Amino acid sequence: MKILFVSLGCDKNLVDTEMMLGMLAQRGHSFTDDEAEAEAVVVNTCCFIGDAKEESVNTLLQMAELKKEGSIRVLIAAGCLAQRYQEEIRREIPEVDEIIGTMAIDRVADAIDEVMAGKPKNHITEADAPIVYGKKRSVTTGGHYAYLKIAEGCDKRCTYCIIPRVRGGYRSVPMEALLQEAETLVQGGVRELILVAQETTVYGKDLYGKKALPELLEKLCRIPGLYWIRLLYCYPEEITDELIACIKREPKICHYLDMPIQHASDRILKKMGRRTNQEELRERIGRIREEIPDICLRTTLISGFPGETQEDFEELYNFADEMEFDRLGVFAYSQEEGTPAALMPDQVPQEVKEARRDELMELQQEIAFEKAQEQKGRTLLAMIEGRVEDENAYVARTYMDAPGVDGLLFINTAKQLLTGDFVRVRVTGACDYDLIGELEDEFTE
Repeated sequence: MKILFVSLGCDKNLVDTEMMLGMLAQRGHSFTDDEAEAEAVVVNTCCFIGDAKEESVNTLLQMAELKKEGSIRVLIAAGCLAQRYQEEIRREIPEVDEIIGTMAIDRVADAIDEVMAGKPKNHITEADAPIVYGKKRSVTTGGHYAYLKIAEGCDKRCTYCIIPRVRGGYRSVPMEALLQEAETLVQGGVRELILVAQETTVYGKDLYGKKALPELLEKLCRIPGLYWIRLLYCYPEEITDELIACIKREPKICHYLDMPIQHASDRILKKMGRRTNQEELRERIGRIREEIPDICLRTTLISGFPGETQEDFEELYNFADEMEFDRLGVFAYSQEEGTPAALMPDQVPQEVKEARRDELMELQQEIAFEKAQEQKGRTLLAMIEGRVEDENAYVARTYMDAPGVDGLLFINTAKQLLTGDFVRVRVTGACDYDLIGELEDEFTE
């Protein structure tokens, strides 16, 4: 069958999508981006915050309309929204033929066969079910970089977060399986691996009785043909001196850390169920910057958490102003049913949450633009992402830029370059979040 696959949500969800695509391809199915051509649709949904739920529901409703018109024969809902709201989907969107939960993605090909045979059924397991791994993936990121999901679920139980409900407790993927998957990806042309999990920093604790991320990183660094390794979702309280030393020591590991802190008021951090206070955050940030002076630090914040006063917000604002994070994103708090925070008193009005979010983002914009200007004159290693249409210019990323969330580097050159090539670039200017540069030479390992 020709299948239209819609992947929503985070990069961890994207890995699940790529595994499902690989399984479907092995069964002989083909894929299309054209709704008019599609015989079947699989929507891999998200439900992390309200906006993500709305997007997932709207996508399912849109596909349900196409099915009613007769162009689509099979409609499958997969992923987090499917796991969390299976009964509601069945009741409100009867056009959905099968529902596949977060830990049952290996049943996607069977699901299509079942629907075509007139015997549809749901595939929902417990959120703590064994992880699906070791399946052949169809990489959708262009082939020069890929995400490596090293664990599933979370044990932190932050009071605002629904993830443990839909993804279960923390379970690490065995190191041998990850190394095999990484080698396969690199043999297929991947030059940058981006390690993801709900939390990467406690990798291995459940399997090996210790934090094994530094060991995993060292083994990944030995893979020939792999140039960059990037770390996302490192909780500050779990960033050890051993991990910092590993990042500093291994040249393949980008000097980039995504470290979500969520807030800086001790009172709000405690209400959130976070494991750090402001003093500890200052210590970790200071330690990282002392050991790795060119580190690029990215973080995320939540504005308008229940009970957040103007004083709490000002403390957060001043902290962000003082720390000058290189990259920063802000979410207005989303009141998620089934979480402790949803039942807390003193819920902050939506307009206040959004106003505080906008104020933080305006501050960060000033910081980011200034930091971009400071890069002028610096020579950076960059990965080519593609060519600018009808111009002698290319789009690239530096070690400071994770795909899809950070800035870009535009290179003016008439030289022929390929996506995935590494080049050295002298930065000559900046435009908002992005850099402009001139090619110095191609990079050889």
